[in-house]
Formats: sequence, structure tokens, C-alpha cells
Amino acid sequence: MIWRIASLTLPLLLAACATANGAPARLQAGNWRFVLIDGQKPVSGTTRLTIGADRVGANLGCNGLGGKLTIVDDRLVVGPLISTQMWCDGVMDQERAVQQLLSASPRYRIKGGRLVLSGGEHAAELEAIEPD
Repeated sequence: MIWRIASLTLPLLLAACATANGAPARLQAGNWRFVLIDGQKPVSGTTRLTIGADRVGANLGCNGLGGKLTIVDDRLVVGPLISTQMWCDGVMDQERAVQQLLSASPRYRIKGGRLVLSGGEHAAELEAIEPD
């Protein structure tokens, strides 16, 4: 009898542990500030990544970019991305890096309260912006 109960409940317990330990932290909608882009501090003091239910937007102090967002497992599947096309001295390399990062369906994880994105040849670390 005990063996039968164990054989019926063990698969359920193992499945519950795999889901709790293997699943990425749920990414909530909200606003994030870039702390590092490819290991460097942002050039602009005004940076933002906005994650909505099905949209993402970013601004690194000059151009805005955004697009459709779908979260699949531990990836942000973004696109197509659209962007304004102004020339802004000093921030263009970081804007291009973030655009390429988001276009690469980056993996995400929450580490020490920060959002870490990595994909393609780029990475970014962000901190949550508290609502006003």
C-alpha cells in the first residue's frame, strides 16, 4: 500500500520541484534603468527599458525604439523593432548595442534584484525604477 502511494505521488513531487527550481523568475511589466551596457555605464543619465504586457520600449537618451514582446521561457522575443532615427553624439553605439540585443531574443534572469539580458554579442544589466 505504501509503495503504491509513493509510486503515485513521487512523479508529482518531482514535477513540482522541477518547475519551481527550473523556471525563470516571472518578468513583470514595469520600467527599468540601464546600469551597464556591454560592461560599460550608460553614456546618458536618462535611460529606460519599459516592459508591457505585449510591448517593449527603450530609450538611451536620444532615440526611442520599441516593438512587440512575447516572453518564451527565459527569452524576450522582440520584434519587429521600430526606432526614431535622430543623430545624437555619444550615445549611438550604445543605442545600436541595445537594439541588436533586443533583436537577438535575449535571455533574461533576475539577479540580485537586477534584470540581466544577454543575447548575440551584447549584454545589459538594469535596475527597476520605482513608480512615482
